Amino acid sequence: MLESLKREVWQANLDLVKHNLVVLTWGNVSAIDRESGLVVIKPSGVAYDDLKPEDMVVVDLDGNVVEGDLRPSSDTPTHVALYRHFEGVGAVVHTHSTYATAWAQACRSIPNIGTTHADAFYDDVPCTGEMTPEEIKERYEAATGDVIARTFETINPLHTPAVLVAHHGPFAWGESAAKAVANAVTLEEVARMASITMSLNPSVEMNRNLIEKHYDRKHGKNAYYGQKK
Repeated sequence: MLESLKREVWQANLDLVKHNLVVLTWGNVSAIDRESGLVVIKPSGVAYDDLKPEDMVVVDLDGNVVEGDLRPSSDTPTHVALYRHFEGVGAVVHTHSTYATAWAQACRSIPNIGTTHADAFYDDVPCTGEMTPEEIKERYEAATGDVIARTFETINPLHTPAVLVAHHGPFAWGESAAKAVANAVTLEEVARMASITMSLNPSVEMNRNLIEKHYDRKHGKNAYYGQKK
């Protein structure tokens, strides 16, 4: 079942290690087959070196296991909540990469203060509000997805495909597992750049025209970055 998607998700999980976004087992990638409504996700707590494509777990949008002998990631309820809330998303990545997690732990959004950021993210990468004690106690992982969705009520999640969960860490997404990983890589790099920039000039501001120019030349209807498809 979904063998091609399993291999795609397996490779994307390995790419988290390749790009130094995870240590130990601190991260996961999932992808959804929108036609069937089924999600493929990394199994919980399995070392990346031991992962095989057939280890990937298939779940439905309620998080129920449809296929697989291993337990799915403990973050599965967050992933499926994001697929329910964000219809255009094809894959989700969660890591505890150092700089992005530091901004999350500080409960700070990453400001859009440079063209590197604007090339990938139209807005500041937002940090969520805090969950209620009831949400944490009763339905923590699912509530994490819900608090992310609330954060994007006035932000287009396809234009700014990443978020920081307060006190926790980053999530990123994209139309495919590979693109979601690329967005997670970019998120970590812009978090690192912003940390250095803010230490040099805490009051720095970005020209909005420059943000729109850099975003549009890659993602706008008349985008001209890269080669024609």
